Amino acid sequence: MNLLDAHLVPAVDGVAYGLLLFVVAAGLSLAFGTAGVLNLSHGMLYAIGAYTGAELSDGTWGGLAVGLAAGTAAAAAAGAGLSAATVPLARRGHLAQALLTFGLALIGGNLLIEFFGADELPVRVPEALDSSVTLLGHRYPAYRLCFILMAVLLAAFGTWVLTRTRVGAAVRASADDPQMLATTGHSPRAVHTGVLAAAGALAGAAGVLGAPIIGPGAGTADTVLMLSLVVVVLGGLRSLWMTFFAAIAVGEVQTLGVSLAPDWAPYLLFAAMAAVLILRSQFTEPATAGHGGGDAGSDPVEWLRRRLSASFKERGRGSGTAEADGVVRSSGRGGPLSRLPRGGPDDSTLASRGRQAAPLLILLVVLIALPALLDAYSLSLAGSALALGLLAVSVTILTGYAGLPTLGQTAPFAVGAYATANLADAGWTVGPVQIVVAAIAAALFSVVTGPAVIRARGTTVLMITLAIGELASAAINQMKSVTGGADGLVGFPPTQALWGGEGMIEEDQVYNYALVVAVVAVVATIAVLRSPAGKLLTGSRNAEARMRASGHPVGRYLFMAHIGAGALAGIGGSLMVTVQQYLSPADVGFEIAAFALLAAVIGGSTSVIGGLLGAGLIVFTRDWVASSWPGHGPLLLGALFVAAVYLLPRGLAGLRLGTGARGPAKGAELPPGHDSVPAGKVAP
Repeated sequence: MNLLDAHLVPAVDGVAYGLLLFVVAAGLSLAFGTAGVLNLSHGMLYAIGAYTGAELSDGTWGGLAVGLAAGTAAAAAAGAGLSAATVPLARRGHLAQALLTFGLALIGGNLLIEFFGADELPVRVPEALDSSVTLLGHRYPAYRLCFILMAVLLAAFGTWVLTRTRVGAAVRASADDPQMLATTGHSPRAVHTGVLAAAGALAGAAGVLGAPIIGPGAGTADTVLMLSLVVVVLGGLRSLWMTFFAAIAVGEVQTLGVSLAPDWAPYLLFAAMAAVLILRSQFTEPATAGHGGGDAGSDPVEWLRRRLSASFKERGRGSGTAEADGVVRSSGRGGPLSRLPRGGPDDSTLASRGRQAAPLLILLVVLIALPALLDAYSLSLAGSALALGLLAVSVTILTGYAGLPTLGQTAPFAVGAYATANLADAGWTVGPVQIVVAAIAAALFSVVTGPAVIRARGTTVLMITLAIGELASAAINQMKSVTGGADGLVGFPPTQALWGGEGMIEEDQVYNYALVVAVVAVVATIAVLRSPAGKLLTGSRNAEARMRASGHPVGRYLFMAHIGAGALAGIGGSLMVTVQQYLSPADVGFEIAAFALLAAVIGGSTSVIGGLLGAGLIVFTRDWVASSWPGHGPLLLGALFVAAVYLLPRGLAGLRLGTGARGPAKGAELPPGHDSVPAGKVAP
């Protein structure tokens, strides 16, 4: 048997697999490219179709037709509902959409398992298709050949609809110029709903027809979503045919690639995804108005310069008045921020600083008291929350201060975790040594990945970091001698708090150690963010073009922030290993990355303490509340995602600032696009 004969069947399987991904990815591309919705629940729409089709399949043509109609209709209805859910987030960008749809995916996946069961359902196809045919001397399933034909026809039909019909013209117009579309008598809202319903219908139909290829099961939605994201990134959003060829390439890697290069296949897809995104970002100038969401015509740096200049002029002209008052008034964001006496701070300044430090002090007192209040299990959960909290704070640095939303901080988190586990296994059990090595290892990892991240902006950087996280997960599963593979690592000696001490076995000892490390790391982080370096970082986010024009090395600032955030994530990973005393790939996977991003959003994009509180709320929901309702942890977490997106648009810090902070003085000049937290300030 020659090489062609040996790999013919995997190659044809790759075509069928790729065409299945094309049908799903076409819907995802339609939702994102036309409706502007980054839908991380698209895999769940596929699962709706797959479960429905499998449940109604009975081995007859009628059963296949009924299943196809029901699965397509159910997924289309879910897509229309998704349109209604995302409309209120239209002005909040893709990050809020990603969190909302991920939460809906958790809820929908849990409900599907509750209704259909956790086991993979059998799919019965018509007898005429449940056979094999001869293909170049090889027997091949007839159903897959039939599916290949249907997918090609669907690609041709979809291209015709989008390019040659009035419906397609309306869809394209809704993406390019909704206002112009409205003047023609079409409702942009109706077109938006129709597009997402059509995207859901494509995913549902793919689920029904593809169930014999990728059957309905517990991990189906995640697998389909990740592969579809790769297809959309590789193919782009402009052409269905480019998506078509990208899907074929991905299908071949998943089948023929595994046959030819099993050691490299797990890396190829996400490496290609990252490479394409990086190349695209290299040919695109960084956002000229700042990547923090400011107005293109806004210039907070110029605004700050004018206010400081006016302040110094006023001080020079009114020194006699100031001496009579005993104060010098300085203007800041939104009007007077402080009044400093000639001899030192007055009572109002001290009171303001006290109010800023109060949340941190209250949280610290509560955390110190926990060992006396909680049982051993709950105390271990509190230690896990501290570890996840440091990961969330690292996400806050990148997302809130550097303007680089990330789904890949679990990569340096994993580097720190596995470094600590291997150090402990080698006999290096001293806690400070483990923390330092984990931080250095994670920082070095961030040095390597930083150039790929800091050039991109917005959704592109979100996808690049996602690819980096998935590449790290693939490496974890492949490098079994270091990571233990899918089995993880367990059985290493406990950590010593200091040199010469005993290993920490009791839960209160471990918790106190984790608390000390977390407090030191958080205090150091706040100090850096409140320093001139932190102000430069925030200025780079809010007014990047002006910062570059004035000679500031913005790329260097972002690179250093990426390294620092990576080191902090590595410390969190080290703490997680110390607290849990075991490590598995699930502890550093995509779900944990989404949890960390949610924790940062719950706390407020620029609130360090809020990130810690958000992490505590997630661990409380996932491990404590869910234990009283077994099997529904994803449902509860999904509800938390949805509630956080809708009810906390500015996070917990936004609630505190909205109720307790004073508004700007009458007539005060505000920089356009300002945030709830002044540039360079940390919301405690």
